[in-house]
Amino acid sequence: MTFVVTEACIKCKLTDCVEVCPVDCFHEGANFLVIDPDECIDCTLCEPECPVEAIFSEDELPPGQEKYLQINAELSQDWPVITEMKDPPEDADEWREVKDKFQFLER
Repeated sequence: MTFVVTEACIKCKLTDCVEVCPVDCFHEGANFLVIDPDECIDCTLCEPECPVEAIFSEDELPPGQEKYLQINAELSQDWPVITEMKDPPEDADEWREVKDKFQFLER
């Protein structure tokens, strides 16, 4: 089983989760983070660290977020690993409550 970063992360990209990951399975894109399902050890440490509640177990994905399992797997192959917390985007707070952000995902 793996954990999955979902839509709530898009344009927020808060990196609180990456520092607690013991296996460095997070990868960073321009405005989104993903988890490499082949590296994730299902430790659950990242889930409570996410300030926007964007991380879920693959077995507990909210309705409409299932496609992010494949998106995480795909993009983690191309994006670089991130292991340290970074400053969030300047406009991250403006995006926290926005829904339906898929069209803003920068690949």
